[in-house]
Amino acid sequence: MASVIKLSYHKRLFLMLLAFSWTIIICFIGFQYIREKQYKSEFLSAQLQLYNRHLLETIEEGLSYEEYIASHEKPFDDLRISIITLSGAVVYDNELPLDSLDNHLYRPEIAKALKNGSAYHVGRQSASDGREYFYSATKGERVIVRTAIPYSASLRETLEADWTFFGVMISISFVMSILAYFATRRLGKNIERLNYFAAKVEKGESFDEDKPFPSDELGSISSHIVQLYAQLQQTIEDRDRAHEATMREEQEKIRIKRQLTNNINHELKTPVASIQVCLETLLSGINLSEEKRQELIERSYTHNERLRRLLDDVSLITRMEDGSQLIDKESVVINNILKEIADELEVMPEDERMTLHLDFKEQVIIEGNLSLIGSIFRNLIENAINYSGGKNIFITLLENTDTRCNICFEDDGRGVDEEQLTRLFERFYRIDKGRSRQMGGTGLGLAIVKHAVQFHGGTITASNRPDGGLRFDFSLRKI
Repeated sequence: MASVIKLSYHKRLFLMLLAFSWTIIICFIGFQYIREKQYKSEFLSAQLQLYNRHLLETIEEGLSYEEYIASHEKPFDDLRISIITLSGAVVYDNELPLDSLDNHLYRPEIAKALKNGSAYHVGRQSASDGREYFYSATKGERVIVRTAIPYSASLRETLEADWTFFGVMISISFVMSILAYFATRRLGKNIERLNYFAAKVEKGESFDEDKPFPSDELGSISSHIVQLYAQLQQTIEDRDRAHEATMREEQEKIRIKRQLTNNINHELKTPVASIQVCLETLLSGINLSEEKRQELIERSYTHNERLRRLLDDVSLITRMEDGSQLIDKESVVINNILKEIADELEVMPEDERMTLHLDFKEQVIIEGNLSLIGSIFRNLIENAINYSGGKNIFITLLENTDTRCNICFEDDGRGVDEEQLTRLFERFYRIDKGRSRQMGGTGLGLAIVKHAVQFHGGTITASNRPDGGLRFDFSLRKI
């Protein structure tokens, strides 16, 4: 079976417009042709009618019509003149003998003249001599005067419409058709693009053509539709990305909690095992010296204190992660916290502390949680005292605006390897695991610092100082 050729919208629209336009044009040309031919025929008849009336006046005045015909100039050469009674009998004909002429009552021009007073007929063949004539008849009181011009080539040409006008009209029509082609092509292309866009939308595919729509009403509507669809696509993509991010975040939370649980179990093993050994020894009934008994009790207390700190730190991190909206906030003066910490350091044994240097030239007040902000500075100081091996701590206010403050925390210790910097804030990550446990650390101090900074809308980074030691740069949002 032969396939059906489906024309594009542009071609169908152009052909429809072309058919409609040329139908109107042809009808107009046909009407104008008939109208112009009728006008020329009426003009020719008016000339003959004028002659007819003059001849009728001569007859009605009782003068010799033959003398008038012979003496007066005729409007056309070869003019045939007939005088016919109201009953149709021919009483005069300047070209044919009367006995060869039958009754003319039913000739079209005679019948119309009897009815209307005057009439003409174009191109009728004479029944008398077989020639074609242009007839014009005028009715008088007693007779009808009919004049006729042979329908020759020259007369035919005279009565023809002016084809120059029609040629101009046809030329203009061709030009309009060409313009219509380009206009419909432009419109058709827009419709085709919209159809292509609709097909893409139906399939759920993206529409990313760079070619703009034209700057007209249809183009504006098309552009708005495409823009609305693009915005809808973007919204759906943003929603999907947000959903994926939420799912990833949930998965990450589950992973972190699982890791935290495993790490807690691991961290609990050592102190629990040590406490169990000490208590079993004390309960075994073995004779122990008072000094040995006191050592076992102190060791149990130390491990118990480590367990308490571990549980407190885990509880704090969990509270910041899962219940941050339940943590109270108030106006906190950071200068007061630092003064309190400085006083605490002053009473510590000299071999267990470092010298604190504060450079806060103005008062800094933020809307936050007093305990969490204190934990930031206390954990950083504790970390420096326990692991840096330095002697000095420097806390500097770098910037203080209406919305944020930037703070720098430094020590003059040994620093850490560059590859370890990115892992300092991981939970339970220790650079020197043996020494860290010996110092009683839980491995959660810097993780608590990071979460507390993030809770207050800030960020924190770690780097090595050029002269040795660690540097922590962090920010806190004030409102």
